Amino acid sequence: MMKARPISRRAVLRGAGTAIALPFLEAMGPPALASAAAGAPRTKRLAFLYIPNGVHMDDWRPKEEGPAFRLPPTLEPLRPFRDKLLVLSGLEQHNSEALGDGPGDHARALCCFLTGVHPLKTDGANIHVGISADQVAAQAVGEQTRLASLELGIDRGGQSGNCDSGYSCAYSSNISWRSPTTPMAKEINPRAVFDRLFAGFGKKGTEAEQRKRDLYRKSILDFALEDAQQLRGRVGLNDRRKLDEYLTSLREVEKRIARADLGKADLPPGVTRPSGVPQDYAEHVRLMFELMALSFQTDTTRIATFMYANEGSTRPYPSIGVPEGHHDLSHHGGDRRKHEKLKKINRLHVELLAQLLGRLQSIREGEHSVLDNTTLVYGSGISDGDRHNHDDLPVLVAGTGAGTLKTGRHIAYSPRPLNNLYLSLLDRFGVKTDRLGDSTGRLENLDG
Repeated sequence: MMKARPISRRAVLRGAGTAIALPFLEAMGPPALASAAAGAPRTKRLAFLYIPNGVHMDDWRPKEEGPAFRLPPTLEPLRPFRDKLLVLSGLEQHNSEALGDGPGDHARALCCFLTGVHPLKTDGANIHVGISADQVAAQAVGEQTRLASLELGIDRGGQSGNCDSGYSCAYSSNISWRSPTTPMAKEINPRAVFDRLFAGFGKKGTEAEQRKRDLYRKSILDFALEDAQQLRGRVGLNDRRKLDEYLTSLREVEKRIARADLGKADLPPGVTRPSGVPQDYAEHVRLMFELMALSFQTDTTRIATFMYANEGSTRPYPSIGVPEGHHDLSHHGGDRRKHEKLKKINRLHVELLAQLLGRLQSIREGEHSVLDNTTLVYGSGISDGDRHNHDDLPVLVAGTGAGTLKTGRHIAYSPRPLNNLYLSLLDRFGVKTDRLGDSTGRLENLDG
């Protein structure tokens, strides 16, 4: 039997303008194997997913507390992952309240969600809020990966102008903030994310090589095929299988992006190249989630954020029988018909989350999965969209944080700052900080 030769954890497949990071392989040798073994340090990931306009809370909040809780209708799609969930009630973001600044709850809800800081009300360039939890983590450990963090979303957002009652558009379209005055703009184009992850590790020469690929209509995998074949000859049977599965999934993502991108050539005068963004909302989200999963699988980054839509989104969802805008429906006024449509939107978002969790669960790292090694926060900075309230927020945590969380429970807290949760999760991620926004301490009872 051939003995696999050890390869570096940072090894890549190279081709013209291409550098494809690899997933965990057994041939990466004793150090990598040890890190995946039970009881040894594991590679941890941290993700934050945001849904706009709040939720229909009656169908979100479990009635039972503790491990015996039953999943309510909105969370039912998460049943396969129930034992890897923490549903948390009673968390709030007090600094999302008006505090004398009048209207603007949507802008405050989003920019405060990961910062816990009340924003300066302005539609000019003097925006000011706080550093977000993801960027606290990125600034502490981001140098360990090629990308310190990855910011993804569905809606492009402005970085200036008035988007919500005198609040800058930067507040309602950015969840991630590197500094109090610098938002981390999200990428919404799957092709741009794909190229950032796999089409070269730097900007130098990338555009020229990308034009070459476009000219010959070749996949990045075509350029790296020779390197891939050489690698297959260096690894054992299990690693060959894992490598084939990984490259197949990468190829499938390329094809899905290509179907959304009609190409550059032979366009009529005045017609611009499509952006590579799928017209179907659910397919757009799935592609972005697949790219997030690939970035975790290859250890390209360990920190990610994703926005299902900008806060205050007016997006309709005709594919599920909801032609009205989400924001208008969230102002339901107790109307049962609007409630039913809101429940459809809420459930669609959770169904897409379940698909992401399934994908992370399918990626193995030694004795564990990427989901096992991930802490994923899903929620909104608004509870009931009609009330615009920022207390008792809809928040759940998925993944076991590399065994640092006791999951499979609904925990109902007396009112606590949401940022107490983030301090606790940062601790488990290996990032120690005394305070984040309006935090008052760590959130108790997360590990039993």
